[in-house]
This record gives sequence, C-alpha cells and structure tokens, in this order.
Amino acid sequence: MLLGVTTTSVRQHLNALQSGGYLDRREERSGVGRPHYIYVATDAARELFACSCDVLALIMLQEMFGMVGPEKMGALLERVSARLAERYVDSVKATGLQQRVEEMAGALGRQGVLTDVFADDSDTIALKMYNCPYHDLAIEHREICDMDQQMIQQVVGSDVFLDACIMDGDGNCSFVIMQNSHTELEFES
Repeated sequence: MLLGVTTTSVRQHLNALQSGGYLDRREERSGVGRPHYIYVATDAARELFACSCDVLALIMLQEMFGMVGPEKMGALLERVSARLAERYVDSVKATGLQQRVEEMAGALGRQGVLTDVFADDSDTIALKMYNCPYHDLAIEHREICDMDQQMIQQVVGSDVFLDACIMDGDGNCSFVIMQNSHTELEFES
C-alpha cells in the first residue's frame, strides 16, 4: 500500500474511529457484487477541526443579514467569492480544465480541505470535498455553499454545479464541472 499500512490496520483504525463516534459507515451498492462502504465524518469529527473564529464569523454574518437584508447579502457574498477566488488563482495555472480542477483540489488541500477529483466519459469532472471549511456558517446560511460554488467556478473557469452537499447529509460536497462550458475568469477588487 502507498502508506505502508496493511488492510487489517486500516480496518482497525476505521473501527476505532467509528466506535469513538467520529465516523459513520454507510453501505453503497453499485451494480453486481458485494457492496462497499463509505465512511463519513460525524459532527464530533468536524468539531476536532473547527476554527474558533467560526462563532465570531457566524454572529457577524447574522448581524449583516439583519442589517442589510438578503439581497444586499447576496451581492456581498458574490464579492467575497471573488476575493476568495483571488487567493487561489495563482495556484491554478494549467491550460487544461482537468488539470486546473486538480490544481484547485491541491490548493484546497493545502488549506486543510480533503478533496478528490474524478473525471468520467460524459464531459464532467467532479471535485469532491470531504470536509467543509465553512461548516458552521453553512448550517445557518446555505448561501455560503453558493459562494463556495461561485468561487470554484471563477478559479477553474468553467460552469460548476453543486451535485451533493454535506449540509444535506451527503458524505461530501460534490461540485460537478462541465468540460464543454466556457466561463470567463473575472475578479473584482
């Protein structure tokens, strides 16, 4: 194995994390044969990686919604999305879309976001995030998910759709990137 860990050792670690309340195990069937299992981080696991600034950010977000209303907050979150995209644009320089998505995944990984990239034959690429960098904020305000989607779209330069979301109980956030689309990279200052 790549990490030099046996399958038995991996199972023991997964069982320990599951019994400790840090992982949930879900059975998934795809076609014929034995099912496989997907392990999903629980709220207890997310708490281990929580940023202490989440409480402050959540209170500020709630106060801003109260002060300016949803329409102006939408415009503000679009500006925030563009500013976040600026942070990643230097890390994403490839000319091919799949390579840009992989570079984006790497940049997110350096920020502590666990990611995978999957390409299929139907002209789509999936960027999967297994932990949410804005979990506590997104629980209260799903607009944060839209902001993240817009940011990824701006960085990779192609249409992006949120296909699965941790906030809906899915095991990951799955952003589907369309290989045929042509979205311009635009950054506001």
